[in-house]
Amino acid sequence: MPRPAITDYSGFNAHYVDLTTLEDVKIELQESLTPMLGFLTSIPESKADHAYATGKWTLKELLQHCTDTERIMAYRALCVARGEQQNLPGFEENDYAAASNANLRDWQGLIEEAILVRQSSILLFNYFTEEQLQKVGTSNNRAVTANALGFIIVGHFLHHQHIVNERYLVQYEHVEHQSNPLS
Repeated sequence: MPRPAITDYSGFNAHYVDLTTLEDVKIELQESLTPMLGFLTSIPESKADHAYATGKWTLKELLQHCTDTERIMAYRALCVARGEQQNLPGFEENDYAAASNANLRDWQGLIEEAILVRQSSILLFNYFTEEQLQKVGTSNNRAVTANALGFIIVGHFLHHQHIVNERYLVQYEHVEHQSNPLS
């Protein structure tokens, strides 16, 4: 199964697809699991309540956002692969984050949920046929294939992983070093 063509998803999602590197969505999803787990478990729980700026999500909220988005994208892929003709609704990520209660959860539980959702996505896509992966549906008033949704799932997490590395962990370490005169 080849990578999705630019016509298989909306331009908004091009960045996510561009972050992926493999040709086959099933392999892309499978190969993403171990690095995802390694990245998440490398973040200490002591940083999980950190937001890099006022009004930005904490790491807990960001991880819950990634998990929620993956569930929604997997549901969309299921619908498209099964031939759904209805326009699948969009979602407002900030409203979902505000209602998630992620900051009341422990970091390990959020990691466990994210990994289980990724494993579920892997199983879902493993049993799609090539014909099902090529089916086109409508999501948020835009055409999309089930195949493209799998690449979007992986790329969306990679996008947020880059943000965590660039804005959360680096800034947190900088502030931590400033406040500790022995560092």
